[in-house]
Amino acid sequence: MARTPTSIYPPLPAAVNGERFEFDSVAGRISVYVAGEGSPLILIHTVNASASAAEVRPVHEHFQAQRTVFSIDLPGYGFSARSDREYNPRLMTDAILALVKQIHARYGHSPIDAVAVSLSCEFLARAAMEQPTFFRKLALVSPTGFNGNASRRKPIGSTLAFPRLHRILANPRWSDALFRWLTKPSVIRYFLARSWGSPNIDETLWQYDLITTRQPGAKHAPLHFLAASMFAADIHTVYESIDIPVWTSHGVRGDFTDYRGMKIINGKPNWRNTIFQTGALPYFEVPTEFNRALDAFLSGSTTPLIP
Repeated sequence: MARTPTSIYPPLPAAVNGERFEFDSVAGRISVYVAGEGSPLILIHTVNASASAAEVRPVHEHFQAQRTVFSIDLPGYGFSARSDREYNPRLMTDAILALVKQIHARYGHSPIDAVAVSLSCEFLARAAMEQPTFFRKLALVSPTGFNGNASRRKPIGSTLAFPRLHRILANPRWSDALFRWLTKPSVIRYFLARSWGSPNIDETLWQYDLITTRQPGAKHAPLHFLAASMFAADIHTVYESIDIPVWTSHGVRGDFTDYRGMKIINGKPNWRNTIFQTGALPYFEVPTEFNRALDAFLSGSTTPLIP
């Protein structure tokens, strides 16, 4: 059967509602959606083969009624620059810090609340470690770096990257075919189901994933992700350094359920945790429960969130 040509796919639509703006930064051209009124709230999507701001849509839609919500497309994803370059924690952290500076230019230099999901929690935590006055509170949904018992306290800035693996994956003789296979509709559905821990995925997200993975340059960031280039080897040191309030949350189904490593922050008074009876993206499955817990954290509630 002949391969379906990329050209039949429509132009990339907006992932969430609101105004979309772009700006140049040290991390390249960055695209951000902004909606609502009130104090700023940053939302940062996951990192995978088909990532985009579409992954935070339920939180974006809920909080724009009370906050000015900024949902970023990280470098290599969505409408942000997808050039062939190295994608690593430094690049992603720089993109977040650049967005904060954009918000400061609009709203003044008050500390900002931010929500990140999965691997992006590592980028947000690093941004807060480097610029602690930029942030007021952090919400980390299904954060990476807490699985297993191994210590991740390598020198600051080190990663888990396998450069040789990336060279193999990015070989021009097969990288396009490899990425097409990784982003086949059935394969994207398979990986979403692993995140959900259930076949009952969000169909709107799946449909957006099919389009965003057919955009020019879509393969570059995911191939670095597959080679572990964006995973930090120093993330335990980074997490332990954070002094501002942090709320973590995660589910009990799917691939992201090993949080034995959270013992490194147990007992820290600024860290709190909530477990949802869901997969890795609880705000899709139990939006009312999730948004209530997140709002309680952001508004300063002292109600215990740990079940």
